[in-house]
Amino acid sequence: MHLTQLPPYPVPLCVSAWVLIAASMDIVSRRIPNWLVGSGLVVALAVQIWLHGAAAGSLTWLAGAATGFAAFLPFYLLRGMAAGDVKLMAMVGAWLGASAACNVVLATFIVGGIGSVLLVAGRGHLVRLLRNVRTLVLRTLFQLAPRGMPAWSGKADQESVGSIPYGVAIAAGTLGVLSAMAG
Repeated sequence: MHLTQLPPYPVPLCVSAWVLIAASMDIVSRRIPNWLVGSGLVVALAVQIWLHGAAAGSLTWLAGAATGFAAFLPFYLLRGMAAGDVKLMAMVGAWLGASAACNVVLATFIVGGIGSVLLVAGRGHLVRLLRNVRTLVLRTLFQLAPRGMPAWSGKADQESVGSIPYGVAIAAGTLGVLSAMAG
């Protein structure tokens, strides 16, 4: 993971505040509200333009948002993540730019993966989680198989292991990367 230098003030302070608010809302309601993400995107665009000028700021904002969105979208499409998590990661990317967004995505996947397994294990659903992952992998492999291969005949819907406030992992990944960039 290549870390660039810390973004200029007020970016670290603002993105930290937004992800902490999002994480706390996700813990309480298991939702990341659109108004929160939308306001973060609008303010991030204004700040990027203020810091870098209209063209460069808009490009930094767009590249970062697209990077965060694209990294999480496949997991939403596979029903492994909620739409609010995808939008929150896009907002983080809009604040930090594409390069730092890649680092946050990687850190978030590590923190989120470990945290999710610990949370599910604490709830006593680890075996169910492993079955669900196996089914997801097999279903994906069958969908990618060449035509003429047998179709997936496994169980269509797996029993959920419960919701996981992934906004917490996004906040932890963001704050961890910012901390590493600072020091």
